[in-house]
Amino acid sequence: MKVLVTGGAGFIGSAVVRHLIRNTDAEVVVVDAMTYAATPEAMEDTSDSDRYAFEKADIRDEAAITAIFEKHKPNRVMHLAAESHVDRSIDGPMVFIDTNVVGTANMLQIARKHWDAMPNGEKEAFRFHHISTDEVYGSLEIDDAPFTEETAYAPNSPYAASKAASDHLVRAWGKTYGLPVVTSNCSNNYGPWQFPEKLIPVIVLKAKDGEKLPIYGKGDNIRDWLFVDDHARALATVVERGVPGETYNIGGDEELTNLDLVYKLCGIMDEYFPDKAPHADLIEFVTDRPGHDQRYAIDPEKTTRELGWRPQEDLDSGMRKTVKWYLDNEAWWRGIRAGTYGGERLGSAKKAT
Repeated sequence: MKVLVTGGAGFIGSAVVRHLIRNTDAEVVVVDAMTYAATPEAMEDTSDSDRYAFEKADIRDEAAITAIFEKHKPNRVMHLAAESHVDRSIDGPMVFIDTNVVGTANMLQIARKHWDAMPNGEKEAFRFHHISTDEVYGSLEIDDAPFTEETAYAPNSPYAASKAASDHLVRAWGKTYGLPVVTSNCSNNYGPWQFPEKLIPVIVLKAKDGEKLPIYGKGDNIRDWLFVDDHARALATVVERGVPGETYNIGGDEELTNLDLVYKLCGIMDEYFPDKAPHADLIEFVTDRPGHDQRYAIDPEKTTRELGWRPQEDLDSGMRKTVKWYLDNEAWWRGIRAGTYGGERLGSAKKAT
């Protein structure tokens, strides 16, 4: 495989790149615009491979992306590049529409032209894999069955709506033009290198510094949690073995309320810093986010049944690995929180997610 990975310098994208370089024979071309959340350090131990190439480009730039396709001639595309933080989408929705919708349409059109020009034998092996989110399905009630690939779309935030729109574009390019597309929708990822605006790193870093731990509303919102390296393995499986036109849901089968998740993190931090225990005393409840979905849950049964994937980490083992990683990589996140990273000041990352 020669895989073009958009957003390959991001949290999930870099995990995919590391997996492909370390565990497969694939050639990997990373395409990334290097916005605030890009993390080049996350690729340092793979970027010296002779199977690795990097191209700085914005997925909305037709000329640049076309030139990359012509130069590298990929036979797989893994499209992860996206704006992905719900709070940011509420404050500034148009950049989400521009990147996630217009950018995806641009990628599809260029990939289609590239695929049309391929010899027949090579066309059959080509895949355009679009990586999406469970948030496109909307919100579940407590007793509802988890999302499946047949669940109707009902996005509730500008971010979720932009991803839903991109999912529909991918389906349309497959149905109308015959482009061999596959889509995957995942639950909440966590793990090393996640940008410290998301819930888990926010809590770990604030707890480390003895700051208040903000939780939206009552903390009763439920999420299904997936360790990022498990997701990377799933995505590599989907792009290699996924059937064109199909959707695959990828989840960790680890549902927890935000409050219980924070209690679990506080318990781990108590073990590391018993002199500052109990860290749970730092919890404070803040005004809820507008349109905050109550519950997400993914049923990954189809992906397990058809592709043989299942997560290797449970929430306890994955959380412990994640907390240890952040404690061992303080210089990285200190720079971000101080506003010296990516040209953007985050301060104390006051919002939870």
